[in-house]
Amino acid sequence: MFDTDNWRPDRAQVGIGTLIVFIAMVLVAAIAAGVLINTAGFLQTKSEQTGTEATGQVTNRVKVVSTVGIVGNDQSIHTVNLTVMKSSGSGDVNLSTATVEWLGPDHGRILTANETADEGNFSVSTIKDIGGTAPVLVDQGDRFRVTLDTAAITDGSHGLRESEEFTIKIVTSAGAVTYHHNVPQTLTSQKAVQL
Repeated sequence: MFDTDNWRPDRAQVGIGTLIVFIAMVLVAAIAAGVLINTAGFLQTKSEQTGTEATGQVTNRVKVVSTVGIVGNDQSIHTVNLTVMKSSGSGDVNLSTATVEWLGPDHGRILTANETADEGNFSVSTIKDIGGTAPVLVDQGDRFRVTLDTAAITDGSHGLRESEEFTIKIVTSAGAVTYHHNVPQTLTSQKAVQL
């Protein structure tokens, strides 16, 4: 049936089993390659999203240019005015959706934006609004005033007293900026003080 006398000694025979094993190896390699490509694409998408969010948290913030306390008749600070602008490289910052975390000498509060400042709210007014977009900081030259009623926030009878410390954290949709302040040692015969 087979002429085995004329075969070369190095000739091999491929059977159906070897062919099945070869096809199975090719299929496994194709599936593994598909999984690796899918995973690499998923990781690339996630890393781009994470990078974008991290950049937004670093840049899309407000910068406090100055902080002024208005002194009342009882020689305590009744109102704190923050002049704010958008940070360098920042996108648009909407102050109406921001919150202000107040940590005063006695207690802390979270304040939201409102037309008037009181024990639970802060107000935003325009100092310089180049594009007429208040309360959204759009242009680098925009300056808005964030007003806090410290007399109402503390306990309603007095504001911040001499040498007291307080912390203000402005939290936008992208991240938070924290500012620590000290009330001067003397408030006598002053109407406004730099904090």
